[in-house]
Amino acid sequence: MILRSKTEILITSLEISIAYNKLLLGLLILPFLSSLIMILIPKNLGEEKIKKFGLGISILIFGLSLVIWYLFDNELTIFQFGWLGTTEFSKDIQLSFRLGIDGISLFFILLTTLLIPLCLLASWETIQVRAREYFIAFLILEGFVLLVFSVLDILGFYICFESVLIPIFLIIGIWGSRERKVRAAYIFFLYTLFGSIFLLLGIIWILTKVGTTDYLFLINYLKLDIQAQRLLWLAFFASFAAKVPILPVHIWLPEAHVEAPTAGSVILAGILLKLGTYGLIRYSLALFPMASLYFAPLVWTFCVVGIIYTSLTAIRQTDLKRIIAYSSVAHINLVVAGTFAFNLQGLEGSIIQQLSHGLVSGALFLVVGVLYDRHHTRLVKYYSGLGVVMPLFVMVFGIFTIANIALPGTSSFVGEFLILAGLFNTNTTLAFLAATGMVLGGCYSLWLYNRVSFGNIKTQYIGGFRDLNFRELLIFSPLIFLTFFIGLYPDIFLVSIHASTEILLEQVKAGI
Repeated sequence: MILRSKTEILITSLEISIAYNKLLLGLLILPFLSSLIMILIPKNLGEEKIKKFGLGISILIFGLSLVIWYLFDNELTIFQFGWLGTTEFSKDIQLSFRLGIDGISLFFILLTTLLIPLCLLASWETIQVRAREYFIAFLILEGFVLLVFSVLDILGFYICFESVLIPIFLIIGIWGSRERKVRAAYIFFLYTLFGSIFLLLGIIWILTKVGTTDYLFLINYLKLDIQAQRLLWLAFFASFAAKVPILPVHIWLPEAHVEAPTAGSVILAGILLKLGTYGLIRYSLALFPMASLYFAPLVWTFCVVGIIYTSLTAIRQTDLKRIIAYSSVAHINLVVAGTFAFNLQGLEGSIIQQLSHGLVSGALFLVVGVLYDRHHTRLVKYYSGLGVVMPLFVMVFGIFTIANIALPGTSSFVGEFLILAGLFNTNTTLAFLAATGMVLGGCYSLWLYNRVSFGNIKTQYIGGFRDLNFRELLIFSPLIFLTFFIGLYPDIFLVSIHASTEILLEQVKAGI
């Protein structure tokens, strides 16, 4: 490969910024604009047409994100598709609204734009009450999540980070499946909001001391002593740990998953948990490198205990959603451990694993949703022998079960292998303890699959079995394809991630 000179890279980046900066801006505006249009659409047109409009817009947004990926220059180490707006509140304080993406945020955006239309399609028949408002909530949620992954200002990040709570709170509280849905929505809201108070205080401190919250300025010129870094790191970590979630602030997640509608669970596991891990990578590591190194043993301890505890807890659950929810916590704690390995394998593995987790965990919640839509129960004891009456369902369930236990050839294997390799280079004991999650994952995943798919059919509890229909197969098809495609051809994704992760680690090591 011929290395390009710095001058050529700067010229190329300028051309990209001028030609394509409006593309990212359009991607971010489209969900909010379409939500406003849906509000203004007359009701006499019918709910079906409104739902088709919302689904069409979400597919268009996904198409735009693919165009951004196609135009993305893998060799650049700077943020691309940039846009900047600046407001001066006083002579000493300047607030900016800068947008841009790099290889780290690119695939979080693609994952978001992929899962949203699949969630809307999964809710097509089950959400009949206030369907217009339901679709609007999902599009607004998508808009705020895309902003979180695109904004390059820590105050703007905080505003979008917290704004995500509003639509997901409504989705759980209004369209949840059981009587405890309002309680679950409040638990989720309060847990994550309380942690974010410390994040806001830290941002205010930086703004008053430095005079700006511009991320690019801070990452290049913010110089803090170790004591200030530690305090700010703890403030940021409190917010991100609640969102991930890391033990012991994980209580809200199983409750929210159980009470949320199927699409809400997919969004929680597939996208919203990534807001916390993205914040750890983008802000905790980059802005406070010395504090990140200092607190790394504490983070590893939380993660290892979380992996083992939630895996053991998943084995004893009787609710299908709770099993997947605790499994999700275990996998995301492994991601956090890899993030703090402070090497390229661990960081790239954590990003790939987050992408894989969004696909696999989201698909498993969709699998549970298929059963719940038909039989209105999620208790494992009522299901057995589905392989005889629902062969397509059992096949899809089996694919995502082997992906969940990181079988070679699946996307999870690539992510977990790189994470464990990175942890092994940092601390062999840590890698061994983290690897126990793979063993325990095999226990609860295969045991669940065996109980649901094989054995005698319990017709005394459930009758009228229906296999997957065309709409459901259409939902699962891209998830199955990507699960194996990432597992077999990870370089296609790693090549876009590599430059950004490498420069981030260089900045971290320089700060240390």
